Amino acid sequence: MRDVKNKIFNIIQIGNKNDVPSTLFDYGIIFVIAINLFATLFSTFEVSKPYSTMINVIEAVTVVIFTIEYALRIWTSDCLYPDSPRGVALLKYIFSFYGLIELFTFLPFYLPFLFPAGAVAFRIFRVIRILRLFKINAQYDAFNVIISVLKEKRNQLLSSIAMILILMVSASLCMYSLEHEAQPEIFQNAFSGIWWAASTLLTIGYGDIYPLTIAGRIMAIIISFLGVGMVAIPTGIISAGFVEQYTKVRDLSTIKPGSKLELLTYEITPDHPWANKAISDIRLQQQEIIAMVVRNTEEIIPHGATILKPNDNVIIYKKK
Repeated sequence: MRDVKNKIFNIIQIGNKNDVPSTLFDYGIIFVIAINLFATLFSTFEVSKPYSTMINVIEAVTVVIFTIEYALRIWTSDCLYPDSPRGVALLKYIFSFYGLIELFTFLPFYLPFLFPAGAVAFRIFRVIRILRLFKINAQYDAFNVIISVLKEKRNQLLSSIAMILILMVSASLCMYSLEHEAQPEIFQNAFSGIWWAASTLLTIGYGDIYPLTIAGRIMAIIISFLGVGMVAIPTGIISAGFVEQYTKVRDLSTIKPGSKLELLTYEITPDHPWANKAISDIRLQQQEIIAMVVRNTEEIIPHGATILKPNDNVIIYKKK
């Protein structure tokens, strides 16, 4: 039974391109998600009414597939967390980010049968199904780079967002003071200018709310100029992060003998202690950092959630 569980676990996990059943499973899930989303989107058009029965059948079949997949992931959760007891591994998976996404993928379909009064509200949660596509991409290098950049630059990004929010609130207060008497029905209170401040700072400028007084228009011009610079800050931080990530990979490939960095390569065998473990669960020696994971012909820039598979080559750089 354990061998069967391990085999199913390897099939339903993402990223093992050498395993034909695993690859077919991945493409099959992508197809099911696409069909489900198409049915959900198509049902919002008037022309879909003659096909309502077919749409309901498609949704029911796809939800059953999602339910079976979730049950298999629950069953194999101890393979995902091999160092944890069965109950702890189960709770870790259920309350993990992707575990919650997979749960809400099919749960809203069943809730109206249990709580008919909230059927309309539960249907809103169907949009969570599209988040499943993030898990499909999570094991690929391009997506890993994005995650790594956002994690490394999170403090700078949060600081820049805080600056934008402070400027937005300040602009709203200023515009309220200048425009309240001229158009009290628009700028009723300090927070009524938040929408105007957001559209101005983000350089959208819908034009549904705009100043009438001279002082208000001068303030709008100043806020517009500040908005161009402020909104560009997070973009610059993320761009710099991408450059740093790819520069790091380039520098690692050109390390020469005698440098202060030493490259170490480990091959992950099926019985290796790192096999099927997330990088965040691996304990490295001091001054060691996992720089890259080579999987077949792919070079993966890893992050904490990257799971090491058998036959992976892990490249570690260590300061001498």
